[in-house]
Amino acid sequence: MSVPAARRGTTTVSDKAVRRIAERAASEALPGRPVTASRVSAAVHGRRADVALGVSLPYPLPVAETAREVRRHVSERTRELTGLDVSLRRISVDTLAVPSGTTAPDGMPPLPTPSASTPSVSASSVSAPRSEGGDRRAPRRRWSRRRVPMTAVMLMGTVSFGAVALDMIRVRAAHRPAAAWRTGTLNWLTGHGPGDTQVVLAGGGLALLGLWLTVLAVTPGRRRLLTLSAPGTSLDAAADRSAVAASVRDAVADVPGIGPVAVRVRRRRVVVRAGLAFGDRDTARDEVAAATRRVLGGWRPRHAPRVRIMVRTEPLWRPPRPEAEGPPTAPVTPAHTPGEEDEG
Repeated sequence: MSVPAARRGTTTVSDKAVRRIAERAASEALPGRPVTASRVSAAVHGRRADVALGVSLPYPLPVAETAREVRRHVSERTRELTGLDVSLRRISVDTLAVPSGTTAPDGMPPLPTPSASTPSVSASSVSAPRSEGGDRRAPRRRWSRRRVPMTAVMLMGTVSFGAVALDMIRVRAAHRPAAAWRTGTLNWLTGHGPGDTQVVLAGGGLALLGLWLTVLAVTPGRRRLLTLSAPGTSLDAAADRSAVAASVRDAVADVPGIGPVAVRVRRRRVVVRAGLAFGDRDTARDEVAAATRRVLGGWRPRHAPRVRIMVRTEPLWRPPRPEAEGPPTAPVTPAHTPGEEDEG
């Protein structure tokens, strides 16, 4: 005898279970490569689960392609184990970890073992679903949600207007007298005109607050993120400028003869300042420029920035000796012949 569908019961998967499954699926996304889920959030709505994931990816790997693979694996694995329609709406790459003793791919030299003095490299990559009609161009700038200013304004408005509305309801419904703070405010306003100092100061403060909110509304805000291009994928990627600067600095430091290196990454320009300890200055400058463009090409910024290279010689630098002169030779002393006398 079959049981009616209405009496068979339902299976509910909690948010915590989805988070644990997504976290474990992220660690299995790249076989042989460590992927760590730093933060996972999940919300189950009926038969649908919205998941946001923050991960640490191994270095060096293409950030956009690797994040896309992690996103695909986590979505499919979580959907398989939970039976829910999983939507991984956001994946954030928080750090790029250099595994100890790892050999770089494609014939690159072995990766250095991280130490206490090795600077950490962090990046951020955000993914969002795109329409089925094709790829959507990555945004020019990353806009901040301005959570703190928005929350402050909403709280101020809620408290102020809520207090006025509550007092008016008390007056109309319970026939109670108006609150002392409301009547006192009205009496103060009737006794002060537009020319009073207090009114002018209050108006100036409100004007500055409105100007500040307007600036926040029309400016992107997340200036430390550099938009990356990921053609052919459903991924919008962005990297922290400090991560790009660190990778450029490491590549330039490997150029023979280069000493201290300073890198500044802007939205439209990358400035590299390097000190030359030995070698030819023009040759070193060309190699520094080639290394910088090679690293930037690997990051794939949406707009190729202008590269400015400045190579300055260190105090102990000496110009290289021309090859035509050959190595210096010791002076030759003529042999002494018996019967000859040395002069003077």
